[in-house]
Amino acid sequence: MRTFRLDTKTQCLVIAMPDSGMAEVVHWGAPLPWDEDLSALARAAAPDLGGGSLDLVAPLSICPEASRGFPGQPGLALSDASGPLSPRFHLETAEQGDGLTLRLTDAALGLDYTARFAAFDDVIVAEATLESAAPIRCHWLSAPVVPAPQMSDAIQDWHGTWIREFHRQSTPWTHGARLREARTGRSGHEHPPMALVRSHGATRHAGEIHALHLAWSGGHRFLAEELPDGRRQLQMGRARDAHAAPGTRFGSAPLILAYSATGEAGIARAHQRYLRDRVVAWPDPARPRPVHYNCWEAIYFDHSLDTLADIAERVAALGAERFVLDDGWFGQRDDDTTSLGDWTVDRRKWPDGLAPLIDRVQGLGMTFGLWVEPEMVNRDSDLFRAHPDWVLGPDDQVPGRRQFVLDLARGDVRDHLFAVLDGLLTAHAIDYLKWDHNRVLPVVDAAQTEGVYDLLDRLRAAHPAVEIESCASGGGRIDAGILARTHRVWLSDSNDAIERLRMQHEAALVLPPAVTGSHVGPRTCHSSGRVLPMAFRAWVAAQRHMGFEMDPRELTGDESAALTRITAWWKATRDWRLGGDTLPLDSADPAITSEIQIARDGSRFVLFVGRHATSAQALPRPQRAAGLEPAARYRLTLANPEDRPPQSRGTPALLDGPVTLSGTALMAQGIQLPWSWPATMWVIEGERL
Repeated sequence: MRTFRLDTKTQCLVIAMPDSGMAEVVHWGAPLPWDEDLSALARAAAPDLGGGSLDLVAPLSICPEASRGFPGQPGLALSDASGPLSPRFHLETAEQGDGLTLRLTDAALGLDYTARFAAFDDVIVAEATLESAAPIRCHWLSAPVVPAPQMSDAIQDWHGTWIREFHRQSTPWTHGARLREARTGRSGHEHPPMALVRSHGATRHAGEIHALHLAWSGGHRFLAEELPDGRRQLQMGRARDAHAAPGTRFGSAPLILAYSATGEAGIARAHQRYLRDRVVAWPDPARPRPVHYNCWEAIYFDHSLDTLADIAERVAALGAERFVLDDGWFGQRDDDTTSLGDWTVDRRKWPDGLAPLIDRVQGLGMTFGLWVEPEMVNRDSDLFRAHPDWVLGPDDQVPGRRQFVLDLARGDVRDHLFAVLDGLLTAHAIDYLKWDHNRVLPVVDAAQTEGVYDLLDRLRAAHPAVEIESCASGGGRIDAGILARTHRVWLSDSNDAIERLRMQHEAALVLPPAVTGSHVGPRTCHSSGRVLPMAFRAWVAAQRHMGFEMDPRELTGDESAALTRITAWWKATRDWRLGGDTLPLDSADPAITSEIQIARDGSRFVLFVGRHATSAQALPRPQRAAGLEPAARYRLTLANPEDRPPQSRGTPALLDGPVTLSGTALMAQGIQLPWSWPATMWVIEGERL
């Protein structure tokens, strides 16, 4: 038996390779001593035989095989013209350098299976590929399968709908399989490709948690299964039958594995650092993230140079550094029923083109961005009339949002889209594209996602200075696969700060704040009707990549002053906060959602304590911190005492000036905050002395 190990700062993965058969993960969890006897570890993990079972326990391998008597869901499902195929793989080669590559073969069926593993600072990335000598159908191929911990209570993942994204749900382990499959053709609101497996007693900042995140922007499948013998397996890959046609090469997509012995905080730290520092290809890593303005909820389709120039002047005075012109600038686009696909400037609205607006925006010291939705087409468009055969799916399909999807598996479609987008970016001083995707796919097709990746890769190569946002109805396509080609995601179309507070808190388990767009919306929220104070709206947006998306002409003097002040604070702190770690915190009060943002060197932090409802008790409960140095001393300052309501009549220490406490005190007992109304965010700055 051969053994291999992959190590990060926080976890260890050990793989045992028997003399014949498929490799098996025998340890995924806490770091092991460097001199651990891995062969002994593998032997110690081997189960006994019991009564009423086969005479050999089929391995829970990285690709469980039905041909070896595996009693659960297999790691792949194949067929050819004669029916199902039942491969039995044997090791050909094993190469270990910076990572590990295992190549196995079934010579009789002409199949080659390759598993690749790579270790980074805090995560391990695993991927499987299958090659066939003759065309076959691949119904299912999991990324390398990993065992789930026996001490786990539950599987947790997220569900959501439009403007209600990232709601967590928990499923207790039971005998049998728990399956979730996203068949909408994109990693969507309904089921982001992410899951947590919690061990007994795990909290936000204590206990063991294992996490999986598939770097794939199409339909996907997640399986958590407890076998009759008690073993547990975790599978994740592209959706079943995502490959519409027979082929000779198939992939699972990369699976990001994270383990934490410090609860959800460790998972958040691992994912945020990996995505921000290794996945996102920043055009200029040294450039501060610019304060963003999007005009959508100010004007919708009603475009006018004079109006937009006036708005640009106002938002520049508030602190905006990028101005994005949203939907309605092209074709004959007066509503969402027409012109998708016709990416030429609407001369009715813009008789002199976009240059006059771009010049005004740049003259105010802002850069210019533009909304596009290249994957879509309306029937009422020149593109559809010229190429009705370019639409993905059957002719009698149900439209979504009165639009259809272009078939990006076709090279001629991608060539056309590249030409028109390249023309826009070449002809105009555009440094940002808001790339939307406002409907699900009519079919599950991996080739569509691969086509999108190809188009984005070509555009990035041709225009490396342009940043791209993945919008997708807000929250509809957020994963490591799309972030390898974009630089920002729009977490939700809801600008309701109460909804955002919860969404951002949940999404921080995967997403770094530097890529998470969050905007100060209108006084009366367009998606919920809530009326929320400016300070709360602004502080919630300041937790992430800050932007505005309202009509600045509606602002009162007090609102403008508050937004200007908080935006200036965001600019002064953005570099160290967005380059550090954002950790979710436990709160003793269910009306509170809190987090801590800590500089990478630990020298400072910001504690955000958001109240979204009225508390059950009369006085605030203390808020504990996490992730600090126990022996260090920290000077704490309340950044926004002006948000104290009249009902707060006491003398909390933070109101009298800076408070100095140890890391131990802050993490064990916490700090008392002033009494507050719902829709209040307390912001406490900490500096290590």
